[in-house]
Amino acid sequence: MQDSRFQTLFEPVQIGPVTAPNRFYQVPHCTGMGYRLPESLAAMRGIKAEGGWGVVCTEYCSMHPSSEDSPFHFATLWDGEDTAVHARMVDSVHAHGALAGVELWHGGSYVANLSSREPTLGVASYPNSHASCDPVQSRPMSLSDIRDLRRWQAAAAKRAMQAGFDIVYVYANHGYLLSEFLSRERNTRCDEYGGALENRVRLVRELIEETKSAVGHRCAVAVRYSLSAAGPEIGPEEETRAALALLADLPDLWDVTIDDYSTEMGSSRFVREAAQEETIRFVKQLTGKPVVGVGRFTSPDTMLRQVHQGVLDFIGAARPSIADPFLPRKIAEGRFDDIRECIGCNICYAHNSLSAPIRCTQNPTMGEEFRKGWHPEFAPRRHAAETVLVIGGGPAGLEAARTLGARGYEVTLAEASKELGGRVSLESRLPGLAEWARVRDWRLGQIMKLSNVSHYLDSRLTAEDVLQFGFDHVILATGARWRRDGTGRWHTAPFEGWQQSRVFTPDDLLDGRVPEGSVLLFDDDHYYMGSALALLLADRGCDVTYVTTEGRAAIWTRFTEELHLTNAALIRAGVKILTNLSLEAFDGSSAKLACVFTGDLREIPANSLVTVTARTPQDSLYGELSEDSGRLADAGILSLAKIGDCDAPSTIAAAVYAGHRMARELGSELAGDVPYRRELPGISAACD
Repeated sequence: MQDSRFQTLFEPVQIGPVTAPNRFYQVPHCTGMGYRLPESLAAMRGIKAEGGWGVVCTEYCSMHPSSEDSPFHFATLWDGEDTAVHARMVDSVHAHGALAGVELWHGGSYVANLSSREPTLGVASYPNSHASCDPVQSRPMSLSDIRDLRRWQAAAAKRAMQAGFDIVYVYANHGYLLSEFLSRERNTRCDEYGGALENRVRLVRELIEETKSAVGHRCAVAVRYSLSAAGPEIGPEEETRAALALLADLPDLWDVTIDDYSTEMGSSRFVREAAQEETIRFVKQLTGKPVVGVGRFTSPDTMLRQVHQGVLDFIGAARPSIADPFLPRKIAEGRFDDIRECIGCNICYAHNSLSAPIRCTQNPTMGEEFRKGWHPEFAPRRHAAETVLVIGGGPAGLEAARTLGARGYEVTLAEASKELGGRVSLESRLPGLAEWARVRDWRLGQIMKLSNVSHYLDSRLTAEDVLQFGFDHVILATGARWRRDGTGRWHTAPFEGWQQSRVFTPDDLLDGRVPEGSVLLFDDDHYYMGSALALLLADRGCDVTYVTTEGRAAIWTRFTEELHLTNAALIRAGVKILTNLSLEAFDGSSAKLACVFTGDLREIPANSLVTVTARTPQDSLYGELSEDSGRLADAGILSLAKIGDCDAPSTIAAAVYAGHRMARELGSELAGDVPYRRELPGISAACD
């Protein structure tokens, strides 16, 4: 039943020559699919339109081979073949009544053009600004180059219109080419495109005008633009306002962000919902055109307030639309407790940064809409009237039980501890990770609605128990435990002294056993756990020394856009960070460390040691049950499986995916050994 309070969010909004059906706007976001997986991309974007997003945009879409971001899989609109590919996505979006937008992009000094081998173009000659630090510099753009850029933008816009897009972007932020021209610091030109603000804004103005001239009769023209209170892209706050004021009513829509990317799409560990509000609030005072912005919006009340208070016209989202493609429809229908709220872990962004299709901790179907044919809201009905026992109530077990229940199976969930959630319940108590509890809470809420799913706490089962119960299928999701002996990436054998009583694991700390005094934490895991525990220990008054074999603390968080914020938090908490060192020995009062490059040894005092290295699957019950298939058959058990961390320790996202896959595929006949439908490249005909 529709909740009238939120009717404002479902009002149509005019954007130049087109009309959005509502205020829900999936802003451009990367996918790790791009030109390589066009069918997967079209299916994923189409699902969002089906879920109620009124505008659905591409990721950054290169207008010309001089803007090429290998090894990442971005979108391209270079020629007619690209036009046909994009038409597939546009059709899938239009099929559900939504508008389709394309973010035309030139990377400037950020890209190295590793595949196209075109010279990099920039406002001046600058070294490659990508994190990979490729050993190239940009060519300063001549006036002829600028004329070419204007021509490329117009040509790509026409191809976009031919593909059926409704909104075409001029992309002026995130440090790419147009940001370089806008920047007071980077733009050192002495011609009509440099110096005074009016000159630095000139190229953006010209591209807007070129785009409107080319397609403005049919397509809306949007500008994506970075704002700053005192940032490096444009200058102080007053200049930021002045730059925007010069262009205020020229485009049909403003898509505004902030120039601090780690805040714009910051993780929930460090950045709250709607964190950009104060920075972008002034924009609507300068323009009469619609404004869209993001803020990892998960609360319908926050969304409504953005509109009612005149902050935004459109509720922009990337991550919330990934976590729940049907978020708008659920708001419209008043099904608020069915919304899969984004937890802000940024595992989606991490996999794009790894040149892989994005995935989501909350939504295991993300990226699998075409490859596996998965829909986020529907799963096939059960294949037979059979019963399933799921052992373990962590993320894998909860997702398996929920999906099996939705399919119509009779499900019993047995959890050995006194609470459900497993590692999610424990880890969400660490500093900054409270929102991760949504993984547990949403699944519990859904399970409670299913009369065919029962759960039992404080129920540690033996193999004999399982054999006597009479279930048709048994799924083990019994998790993993952290190793105490330091074995992991760096050490393939235990370190000397690991049996000491003052050696702790993350499980010890999560269970409430917190050491005192001086603590050395050895992090060979490199994701969030080591840094989160170090902050916990510092908060408890411990003198913490963080040791890692890598060059920075929590190095893998560079993929989740948390690296700088994590290291800043550790430093501010008084944690001493020692890098490029391995733990060699611990005697209860000091630790022996070795340089990873030279092997040189050093010793530092420590009362206690915390090892964050690797985990051991807790699969002994599976081993007992699987060792005699005859006993399983005699007990009437048709299938036995293990999933999640007890099968292969990984991320929470991987555990949820494993639970969903097992539940969705139970009773199906899989096609051989190929895990999903592939998109293989075609062979183009040779040109004369």
